[in-house]
Amino acid sequence: MKGRKYFVYDVFTEERLAGNPLAVVLDAEGLDIEAMQRIAREFNYSETTFVTPPQDPKHKARVRIFTPVFEMPFAGHPTVGTAIALAEQGGQDGVDQILVLEENIGLLRCAISRSGEGTFAEFDLPELPRQLELPVEPEMVGAALGLGPHEIGFENHRVGLWTAGVPYITVPVANLDVIGRAKLDNPAWMDLSPQRGDGKRASAYVYTRDTVHHDSAFHARMFVPGTPSYEDPATGSAAAAFSGVISRFDELAEGPTRFWIEQGIEMGRPSRIRLEIDVDGGKMIAARIGGNAVKVAEGLLFA
Repeated sequence: MKGRKYFVYDVFTEERLAGNPLAVVLDAEGLDIEAMQRIAREFNYSETTFVTPPQDPKHKARVRIFTPVFEMPFAGHPTVGTAIALAEQGGQDGVDQILVLEENIGLLRCAISRSGEGTFAEFDLPELPRQLELPVEPEMVGAALGLGPHEIGFENHRVGLWTAGVPYITVPVANLDVIGRAKLDNPAWMDLSPQRGDGKRASAYVYTRDTVHHDSAFHARMFVPGTPSYEDPATGSAAAAFSGVISRFDELAEGPTRFWIEQGIEMGRPSRIRLEIDVDGGKMIAARIGGNAVKVAEGLLFA
């Protein structure tokens, strides 16, 4: 039986066994949606990507992204990891390449380069973030995370619902002590969280300006509700939505501004996500998500 080649990458990290793991299945042509879903369930990572020939030959590949239970229109660490895997698979070691991936949300332009001992990739946001209506009191959001009303919010930052392709409830908290105590009450969160377009509930993106590392601008945790519920160690699509939060509540200088977001530390999977926001005339006009990825395994999939 001919096998399909696959790689496992740790994404948003320069160290193996950190960051967010991702399985990348190459030569996925011929697999239907049901087969992709079963394979993603077999890997059981937060996401698995499937690479097929592009619809437009000018692009690098068509990429489908699956969690163990459903398909995603777009996700950050699968985009970064897959772009790096394809660049390295091409034998160029990720040196100064630009490629375009076709995802369900649309086209994602990715730039890949060497960075230290690893490879770095960044992509343009597929759409600018926007705030959605959230008819839920902040106190209820805090309670569903095991936090008191006085622990929710800091400075002018307030709870909101934001999306740049995937919606998240963004929850500012006072400091590292508070964010370390956050724990998702899954039934309570399922009751208050609005449905996404795919029928799933919006996840919780909890953040604080208090950080572990001096060069980080924000410390974040992301909780996914459902059966089962879980914490994600690095979430690029949440960082994409979060760019709208920063643009809304912080006074950004004209031109590009760069932020590092640390995540996954409480899980023992430390991650670093780079977010760049371009401002013109006081408004965000573009943003990019970037990070490193390192290969930890490869093999053949007989499915």
